[in-house]
Amino acid sequence: MKQVRIALIGAGLRSGIAKYWHKPDGDSIVVAAADISYSKLKEFQEKINPEAFITQDYKELLQRDDIDAIAVTSPDYLHEEHAIASLQAGKHVYCEKPLAITVEGCDRIIEAAEKSGKHLMVGFNMRYMNMYRTMKGIVDSGVIGKIKAVWVRHFVGYGGYFYFHDWHAKSKNTTSLLLQKGSHDIDIIHWITGSYTQKVSAFGGLDFYGGDKPNDLTCPSCNERDTCTEASPHTLIECAFREEVNVEDNNVVIMELEGGIKASYLQCHFTPDYQRNYTFIGTEGRIENSELEGKIYVKSRRSNSWREFSDTTYEIKKAEGSHGGADPNICRDFVDLVLKGKQPLTTPLAGRMSVAVGCAATESIRSGGHIVKIKPIPTTIPKAF
Repeated sequence: MKQVRIALIGAGLRSGIAKYWHKPDGDSIVVAAADISYSKLKEFQEKINPEAFITQDYKELLQRDDIDAIAVTSPDYLHEEHAIASLQAGKHVYCEKPLAITVEGCDRIIEAAEKSGKHLMVGFNMRYMNMYRTMKGIVDSGVIGKIKAVWVRHFVGYGGYFYFHDWHAKSKNTTSLLLQKGSHDIDIIHWITGSYTQKVSAFGGLDFYGGDKPNDLTCPSCNERDTCTEASPHTLIECAFREEVNVEDNNVVIMELEGGIKASYLQCHFTPDYQRNYTFIGTEGRIENSELEGKIYVKSRRSNSWREFSDTTYEIKKAEGSHGGADPNICRDFVDLVLKGKQPLTTPLAGRMSVAVGCAATESIRSGGHIVKIKPIPTTIPKAF
């Protein structure tokens, strides 16, 4: 194979990454898409490839011999169905995070990948951001010693718009936002420490969104739209204060990782700003990032070496492309995985483990905060990052 012919299941917002795969004169080309919305499919053709085959039945894609790989960019609750069907049809699969909305769903996807002999890749684009690749390199260099503590704060400044005006706001579609949003952060904690979470305790609540508004109320039709702080003028327009909203908008998770590493993760969806703040504390120092400044600060402590004489600040270089330059690189890795067998920065197991932590934390929150152990990795899945 010299060129990967890719189709997408799901022509919504995340399908925009297709532009990085559509290189007709290169080694990948986007040839088809499926979605239940015909208008989205037409828009997809206009933006990506006017000649792309489109269908409202994703199974038609799986029957085509001119498609080598499927990118699953559908809503979270459909990932399991779409990924497994694609693998069973003999297609390589790129699946957006979270891999599934249950641990068992993740395990079924991985099992299907192993049986099919096809490649499966999870879309953890934060591993491809310059900021977090640099933090990973600093920790791996040993400059702050052995990691003992991790603190993460996620200020989801656009949480209302992206997660409470559509299907994300119902737990049956997401389990909780500790999967949809938290899976990124949990994965980065696992990746940089080189350790998986073993048990969690968590507290959370629906402290701002949700309420008593009708489930069919939309922002354009609401008589409070001119005064509501969460009024949405376009695209995602379901009322953020409707009765059916039942995912937490304010979460605190405490984790214990392999090796006794202690970690905390805080996620809030009604903050005015958007940023992620990570701190890793080791036996010889700590690192902390500032997304707003584009910097990483390394603080040293006494270690009987030259390292104790100075601190270091890293200025992160800007990168081209969406998600801080991550999307073109993650798309490149998927093509290299299919064509060359080159392993990407992430693994299906990593996708499974982030979901496992999110599910355990959600269980803890909804049962009063008791400790929940992470479901063990099946013996059929090799433990590798």
